[in-house]
Amino acid sequence: MSRAVTLCTAGLAAAIVYPLLVPNYLVNIGMLAFFTAFLAQSWNIAGGFAGQTSFGHVVFFGTGAYTSTILQVTYGWNPWLAWPVATAAGGIVGWGIAVLSFRAGLRGSYFALITLAVAEVFRILANSLPFTQGGLGILIKADPRPINFQFKDPIWVYYLALLLCLVSLAIAWHLTRSRFGARLVALRENEDAARALGIDVFAEKVKVLTLSGAMCAAGGTFYAQKYLYIDPSIAFGVDKSVEMLLVSMVGGAGTIFGPLIGAFTLMGINEATRWLASVVPALKNVQPLSLVVYGLMLVLIVARLPNGLAGVFGRSNVLSAAQRGRGRGPVAQQRGR
Repeated sequence: MSRAVTLCTAGLAAAIVYPLLVPNYLVNIGMLAFFTAFLAQSWNIAGGFAGQTSFGHVVFFGTGAYTSTILQVTYGWNPWLAWPVATAAGGIVGWGIAVLSFRAGLRGSYFALITLAVAEVFRILANSLPFTQGGLGILIKADPRPINFQFKDPIWVYYLALLLCLVSLAIAWHLTRSRFGARLVALRENEDAARALGIDVFAEKVKVLTLSGAMCAAGGTFYAQKYLYIDPSIAFGVDKSVEMLLVSMVGGAGTIFGPLIGAFTLMGINEATRWLASVVPALKNVQPLSLVVYGLMLVLIVARLPNGLAGVFGRSNVLSAAQRGRGRGPVAQQRGR
């Protein structure tokens, strides 16, 4: 335990000092890595810990991005005030999808496809409705002041992304030590067995998708304020859903640090392949080369590393919720109820 605490403390100290020692380009890469880890953790809460795989998680991201942006641009809200409203909107959408899907008894691949379909419906609506400005998207006026959620120095955006990542890690850590998390693991492993233990499977799945949707929507607001522009293809593009799933799977779905490990791994691959394509002329036409490497890595991990890269670092550092539950933790407590 003390070793894990020491490693976490050292990692946090390194993350805090990092932007003070490197140029802005590398600060931006670090920011993107932490932000990607946050989004992946939002998927991991539902898809990894609870086993509710989603192919359309971007619907929550887009809901958060559009809600905060519309409130700011159209109604004059301060973006800091619009942020919690957008987060709540993502939670509401998650609740709605969960109630409709799970009341109908959908699970597994059927639920995953439903989330993908809902995300596509939201993309079409965003492309058609006048208050979203259709395919033109919405441009946020640049006014780099902290009160406007905009910063001249990228270091503050980096620290905000780091804070989001830390919050997501804290949530994941809490799930591995709470009765709620134990119930999620139980229904992931076997819904029928969980129901036989007296767990309200429907209620737990609704709760976790609401939480996951709210987290992802918070990330959508952060993205909109960082880049000051959103449109339907950005906010509801399926590539964002694939990225969340891929990062979690590569790092280790159902683990605390899996999304963080996956985010830094894939960010490193992205930068390495970009450099390689710039120095090897034959690779310039392979677009994007990083996706080829991602795909090969995912196949390798599924075949050889079922716990993702997190498993490489040892059970003591990144235990999955299921592994924790099989011992003396909350799952064992739940079984005894």
